[in-house]
Amino acid sequence: MAERSETTYVAMDERIRSNRLIGVAIAMSIFVADQASKWVVTYILQLKQRREIELTPFFNLNWTENRGVSMGFLTAGSETERWLLVALTAAISIFVAVWLWREKRRDDAIALSFVLGGALGNILDRVRLGYVVDFADLHFGDIHPFLVFNVADAAITIGVLLLLVRALLTRQPKAPREEV
Repeated sequence: MAERSETTYVAMDERIRSNRLIGVAIAMSIFVADQASKWVVTYILQLKQRREIELTPFFNLNWTENRGVSMGFLTAGSETERWLLVALTAAISIFVAVWLWREKRRDDAIALSFVLGGALGNILDRVRLGYVVDFADLHFGDIHPFLVFNVADAAITIGVLLLLVRALLTRQPKAPREEV
């Protein structure tokens, strides 16, 4: 019986290790994609100077310096507020990284890696520039259902939605009762 239990722990350790590796790889890929896309719109397309580039009737590149977080909440109006926002988002990222490190479920590890990679991309912007570079403007005519966003924002949103869907739509089966 002890051998079976030990085998279970080894398999669990391997699964957690595999989830960590996948999670870190995805988070770093998102971080690199986010920073690369911001570099392209800033330096190659010179979007800051051009302000807006219409790509299709429903998608534009639109330069936005986001000094807050989602939907304009917690806008940093001073250097002190900027660094407090960096500290807050860094603390949240550490929490997500620890959760990812301990996560046994692969689907949750993947969702957490999306959140972590996006958060790190936006934190780097805020540290280097004092704001987050947003540029993606999805719209339908004059209707703008989303704020201007970036790759990091999209990754964070996808990760959170994956966690919510999994939490709401899947349930662990109840453990069978032990008869005494």
